[in-house]
Amino acid sequence: MLAAGGGLALGASALLAGCGADGKDGGGDDRFRAAFTAGGSQETLDPHVAPNFVDQVRAKTLYDTLGTYADDMSVRKRLAESWESDPSGTRWRIRVRKAEFHDGKPVTAKDVLYSYRRAADPDTGSPSQELLSAIDFDASRADARRSVVFVLKAPNFEFPTVFAGPGTEIIPDGTTDFREPVGSGPFTYVSFTPGGTARYRRWTGHWDGAPHIAELEIVPANEESARLHALLSGQVHYAADMAGSSVERLRKDGSTRLLTAKRATAQQLLLRTGREPFDDSRLVRAMQVGIDRQALVRVALAGHGEVGNDLFGMGLRGYPHDLKPRDRDVGEARKLVKEAGADGLEITVETSSVDAAWEPAADLMARQLRDIGLKLTARTRASSTYFSEIKTKGVAAFNTTSTLPISDFLQQRVRGGAARNQTQYASKRFDALLARARTTRDEQDRLTLLARAQKIARDESGLLVWAFSDANDAIGPSVHGMRAAPPNSHDWARFDRVRLG
Repeated sequence: MLAAGGGLALGASALLAGCGADGKDGGGDDRFRAAFTAGGSQETLDPHVAPNFVDQVRAKTLYDTLGTYADDMSVRKRLAESWESDPSGTRWRIRVRKAEFHDGKPVTAKDVLYSYRRAADPDTGSPSQELLSAIDFDASRADARRSVVFVLKAPNFEFPTVFAGPGTEIIPDGTTDFREPVGSGPFTYVSFTPGGTARYRRWTGHWDGAPHIAELEIVPANEESARLHALLSGQVHYAADMAGSSVERLRKDGSTRLLTAKRATAQQLLLRTGREPFDDSRLVRAMQVGIDRQALVRVALAGHGEVGNDLFGMGLRGYPHDLKPRDRDVGEARKLVKEAGADGLEITVETSSVDAAWEPAADLMARQLRDIGLKLTARTRASSTYFSEIKTKGVAAFNTTSTLPISDFLQQRVRGGAARNQTQYASKRFDALLARARTTRDEQDRLTLLARAQKIARDESGLLVWAFSDANDAIGPSVHGMRAAPPNSHDWARFDRVRLG
């Protein structure tokens, strides 16, 4: 307890020095401070490079996107005033609303075209690069000052989901330097230190209305204990990503409020079906029915989540809700292991401290899988290199994915040959259904096809979704105008709507 307390105080002191606190509950009456895990010295204000949540928060502060996600990941208009496709689904016309950049120049169709072309370039590193690569930029054009026509290489009636994707922010035509960035978002740039504090000022010219707060600071606090202490001591107004004991402490604390988004993060075990031993579908099935998901939620997530059913996106638009739960069946799992000739097989699972649930989940799974004849051992990798390493190493790995449109997730992470398909799943039947769904004009028919594709992938893909964990952020007593919302959605970390008082 003394050691933990000392570490907490040190983290809080560092945060205090970093954000220059000058009063209780975050400082001045009209300056809002939010604490996030930072990304280190390689951070940039380039909005098309947004690998972490803090990057996405800074991007939505300075910039705008054509669309935005509702809580269920359906798309709403933002900078786009309207969009429509031709009957084939290959030509999409987007009309841009009247809006200005921070330097007073209007947002035009040429800015949109330049932004998407840049984000589609693999060298840029946008999270939406694969989706944007579906655009034929040679055929696309700005056909009026505020009208752009995108021509797609293949029909896609799910194309509007791209408009709200991370890494698709609209920047001025020709922008390459982001040291003093200009966007069209609700705040203007003041200062930024990579791995340190980012400061912004209210912009009165924003098309959707000026923010209520005069200033915004996003401060780094990589340890959860430091974010918790900073919130409770009044150094910040907002603390991102609370979990476990911190959640329980905040629930008992009468002065703060938790913003809990249920089922916000899919907790996954990636089984690489392109390598032994998981190229044998019997072992994939044995793993699926051999684990106790209720116990995993109770222990690894401390009860802050729900059991998963081996599909991404529970509760989102397009999720098939007519599935029976995947219950544990030790007898069936043991039988499958023996049929595969794998009794006593040793399996190494990759894990890390990136997510607090992974290591306890690995320990518990190891005990559960002993009952079916498998020996699971964990290999802990450094958090800084974990995601790059598991792209090529190992046969099983823990992973998490926050809320995204289901069709985009399937296209990017389950479709055969997709760059982010880490289970190496390949199914012509699944790919054909996914392609049919994206080329089907009728919304209900499209969702039916997506549901059929998901049911195939559920049994075959090696994507074992064992739970959905809650996302918990916390706010101080003077904060108003914020609600719980899933990460990546419009209302998550929407600091331009915040009021203090």
